[in-house]
Amino acid sequence: MGIVPDEAINQFKALMDQVEEPLKTTYQNIHQGCQTETLIRFLKAREWNVPKAHKMLVDCLHWRIQNEIDNILVKPIVPTDLYRSVRDSQLIGMSGYSIEGLPVFAFGVGLSTYDKASVHYYVQSHIQINEYRDRVILPSASKKYGRPITTCVKVLDMTGLKLSALSQIKLLTIITSIDDLNYPERTKTYYIVNAPYIFSACWKVVKPLLQERTRKKLQVLPGNGRDELLKIMDLASLPHFCKKEGSGSSRHAENAMENCYSLDHPFHQQLYNYIKQQSLINGTDKPIKQGSFHVNLPEAGDGKGTEILKTIESELHKFENGSELPRSVSGLKINGD
Repeated sequence: MGIVPDEAINQFKALMDQVEEPLKTTYQNIHQGCQTETLIRFLKAREWNVPKAHKMLVDCLHWRIQNEIDNILVKPIVPTDLYRSVRDSQLIGMSGYSIEGLPVFAFGVGLSTYDKASVHYYVQSHIQINEYRDRVILPSASKKYGRPITTCVKVLDMTGLKLSALSQIKLLTIITSIDDLNYPERTKTYYIVNAPYIFSACWKVVKPLLQERTRKKLQVLPGNGRDELLKIMDLASLPHFCKKEGSGSSRHAENAMENCYSLDHPFHQQLYNYIKQQSLINGTDKPIKQGSFHVNLPEAGDGKGTEILKTIESELHKFENGSELPRSVSGLKINGD
């Protein structure tokens, strides 16, 4: 964890020890027994300013209460065909663990279309994966490795970037804002793979906007990143689009069980079954009804994440006559994560 300002952590902890119900319970759901690591995440997100970090965390607790985030894992997206449509158009999955024990999440940034369901379903799915990661995956990894594991690795596949990114800027801004404000510093490293040639044009504009600590997290790998990623994880944990020799990617793996985006992949089966089981345990005898879990969507603010997305949108318009465009960074969620 390195050297950290103990005084700031102690001050922050003293403030959080004063939190009362119902904020106390939702705070426990956030830290999952790793309180110090949680405080450090919020301190990093606010440059170690204790009052600002405290406000950020308390605002996060209120957001969770107001939107019943503690109950989001008992709200399955039904019917299953609808959830499959969400999974087929919002490409995200977990492929395994790094050598250090960090969960490896994969994102099909270029091939995600977000056009099979309403915004609320995509936001619900995104938050559910965040909460399942934080409440199930990370605690389980911590127990297995005998130490707090509170971050993950993300591999972002840029295959298929097109101008249609412009239509998704609004949704990506919403997701970015949610992560910036409520799930800060959850990613140790972002690995960008299968980046098209035009990616560098947009990247040169966006990179200076990022904080230094964020820039250090980002690595653009050659081709599909296979050789570099095998230095930090074994072959079984590689996302399916990184397993081919050489560069290139495909939306669907030869075996659906290997495609970590697919609802048939073990991760998504475990996630969906967990949510359905929790729904039955916590719910009632009432049948599960179709309907998304509505979360109050944040307004686009003036934070770094929003500034980055606005810059990306401007750059995309400049490249409007091109065929391969850098939708890539718009999906990174890289300000506070």
